[in-house]
Amino acid sequence: MQPLNLLLLTMLLAAVAYVLGSARSRTLAMPLGGVRHLKSLPGYYGVRAAIWCGVPALVILGLWAAFEGKMIQSIVVGTLPDTMIPDTAGEASLLMSKIGNVANGSLPPGFVEEPVAKAAELLQVLQVQSKIYMTGLVLAVALLAGFVGWVRIRPLLNAREQVEAILRWFFFACAGVAVLTTVGIVFSVVFETIRFFEQVPFFEFFFGTSWSPQLALRTDQVGSEGAFGMIPLFTGTLLISFIAMLIAAPVGLLSAIYLSEYANKRVRSTVKPLLEMLAGIPTVVYGFFAALTVAPFISDLASAIGVEASSQSALAAGLVMGIMIIPFVSSLSDDVINAVPQTLRDGSLALGATQSETMKKVIFPAALPGIMGGLLLAVSRAIGETMIVVMAAGLAANLTANPLETVTTVTVQIVTLLVGDQEFDSAKTLAAFALGAMLFISTLLLNVIALKIVRKYREQYD
Repeated sequence: MQPLNLLLLTMLLAAVAYVLGSARSRTLAMPLGGVRHLKSLPGYYGVRAAIWCGVPALVILGLWAAFEGKMIQSIVVGTLPDTMIPDTAGEASLLMSKIGNVANGSLPPGFVEEPVAKAAELLQVLQVQSKIYMTGLVLAVALLAGFVGWVRIRPLLNAREQVEAILRWFFFACAGVAVLTTVGIVFSVVFETIRFFEQVPFFEFFFGTSWSPQLALRTDQVGSEGAFGMIPLFTGTLLISFIAMLIAAPVGLLSAIYLSEYANKRVRSTVKPLLEMLAGIPTVVYGFFAALTVAPFISDLASAIGVEASSQSALAAGLVMGIMIIPFVSSLSDDVINAVPQTLRDGSLALGATQSETMKKVIFPAALPGIMGGLLLAVSRAIGETMIVVMAAGLAANLTANPLETVTTVTVQIVTLLVGDQEFDSAKTLAAFALGAMLFISTLLLNVIALKIVRKYREQYD
């Protein structure tokens, strides 16, 4: 049985265990005078029985699925002659891919060596046996554990306390997974960044003004061993993000103020959904719009007034990116402004303040922390955008502050460096991790600055 089907069957058995456990608790309570004599509600007994049935089976299913491939690979590779045993993980992956293609019929056995053909036959047998053993073990554990949980139901059993304790551990495990995932990402990036700096000097990366990570084929190229200066990339990132925020911040914030404080219900119910529809447009569509409409328009306009402009420019990418970010700023700011207590508005108006003065002196200071959070989210979205930059701003790492020239960003270069089959032992590939680490640090500093601004200007209200 396939793992997905087995998972669904296990969940079905857990649901049956819930029904039977709940029914058994009611049955045991009848001689005592009813459900009120139970230590917990019948639903808790059902949940306890479902946990007994489902959790051990799901754990076994997850462990089996996690280690099945490695175990089968080690057995299959172990049957090959010593001359065919791979030396590296990459060679082992290619060999198992060939054996798998023979096993599933994509590659005829006559086109490969005889040991590979025999290994493919063994692979088929092991895969079938693995599914049979996995299905039998998971179902047996589910039925046996569910039966034990059902039999151990007693009226004086505090099922609620046990269920809540299990749920607390489950929630703790979920939080732990999130924390460990973050820690794992940080450590993996830091580890690869250290490997990068073992090959590229620290000062060259931080203070270099040329970015040419590909290895040079001629000595007259920029940096005969490649150039890894990050300044042009961060300059392009900041330039495009700045242009985007010049569009998104005022338009989004002012539209939120209008929709929340000045627009009537009919206008709000019409304009707000239309504005939020911009957030649902795929970024590749924005990229097409920027490359086919905005960028040529800017180039033609610049030529008309006698200014030289590239066919791909930071201005085109920033303008379209700003349009894309408007719904984030507007929606979050609108929700924050509406969350300000109505009593503050009423008190200000009762003291004789106008609606405009109330907005500037009362509502805006109260909503400032949430507005700053929305702007921070918009900045993060602008820094992390890739598709629009690729299609509208290009890939050239130019150190310039001219918005009419071609630039690139950190995220675009990370994607470019990791496209295709890469060996993670060259400075070219490891540069992506170094850029990712610097981007992470920059975002962290941005969060710290925003937090200090919020704490400085935040006002407390009872």
